[in-house]
Formats: sequence, C-alpha cells, structure tokens
Amino acid sequence: MNVLVIGANGQVGRKIVQKLQQTEHEPVAMVRESDQAKAFKKMGVKTVIGDLEKDFEHAFIDMEAIIFAAGSGGHTGADKTILIDQEGAIKAMDRAKHFGIKRCIMLSTIGADRPDLGPDDFKYYLYAKHRADEYLKASGLSYSILRPGSLTDEEGTGKVKLQEHLNEFGEIPREDVAATLVALLTTEGTNGKSYDVISGEQPIEDALAN
Repeated sequence: MNVLVIGANGQVGRKIVQKLQQTEHEPVAMVRESDQAKAFKKMGVKTVIGDLEKDFEHAFIDMEAIIFAAGSGGHTGADKTILIDQEGAIKAMDRAKHFGIKRCIMLSTIGADRPDLGPDDFKYYLYAKHRADEYLKASGLSYSILRPGSLTDEEGTGKVKLQEHLNEFGEIPREDVAATLVALLTTEGTNGKSYDVISGEQPIEDALAN
C-alpha cells in the first residue's frame, strides 16, 4: 500500500518511515517544509509538502492508508495543541474519507480515553487527543488507535504490553511504537480497536494477534 505518514519529520514519524521501508508498503513522508524533505529523499522515500494548519488535501492523492503521527510538541501551549493534535487530525480524517483511504492508524497517548483523570496541567493535551480519537471512531473509516506510555529514545526490544486498557503507566521506546503502528496496518482483527501500549515481554505481532 501507499502509506502517507503525517508527521513524518517527528521523532516517531521518522522511525515509522524507516519501518515501512522494511515492508512491502511504500511510505510517503508528509513534511511542512522543503528543507525537511531532503533527508527523506536521501533515503529514497517519496515526500509531499503539507501543513496541517493549511490546506493539505493534495497529499492524499493515490494514497491507500495513512498513519497520523503529527503533534505540536511538548513545548507548545494549548492553542497549538488544539490546532495540530485535534483539528489537524480531524481534517486528516475528513480528507481520508473523501479520498476513500482504506486504513487509518492514529498515534494517540495513554490516558486519552480517560482525559478527566489526567493532571490539570496536562488535561488540554489529553482532551485534544481524546476528541481526535473519538472523531476517528465515528468517521466510518477502517481504523486502529495506539496510545503509548511515556516515549523514550532507547533501542526497541520488539516486545510490548498491549491491552485495550492498561491500569498502569510505563515507558516504551519510540522504535517499538513505530513498529506497532506499522504492524497495525495489516494485522487482522485490529480494525476498530484502540490499544494502550508500554514495554513488556510479548512480541508485537503476538500482542496484536491476541
């Protein structure tokens, strides 16, 4: 499949693109600026320029699936979080539906399904993610949502703890998050499902199969 990676220049997004290159899928990296495209072109990856705060409909042409991994970043305020993490995601889902995209994978965050339980200074982020996730669920698209715990830069292990709801918080390498997102594209039985995920002892493929 031709897979549009929205947020490809982010820390998880770059790893998603790399993981897709190891599969039969064709990644297309959506980036905001032409300078960001240079690194992907060196990797032999197709790119498309698109800004979530503007019109990016052209990015969906000839795409069959999308992985939404964009985020405003940890140093922005509530306004930017709502623009990117919430409204940007909602616009992406609308365009995916318009273009008949077969599969939509959403990178969310642990706690987004229960935003009212989060710390006060973090609730705006959880609610933005929550609203985007709920919009995707109601969209009619074939989707899966992944809600990872705290992200680290450690080398991935390929092993996770994954359930619809985890009653614990933990860490997980970005590499393992990327691998799980890519696996969700074609793993049977994951359509319409949402998962919390942290590091664990079960191989990613086995965790998704269960």
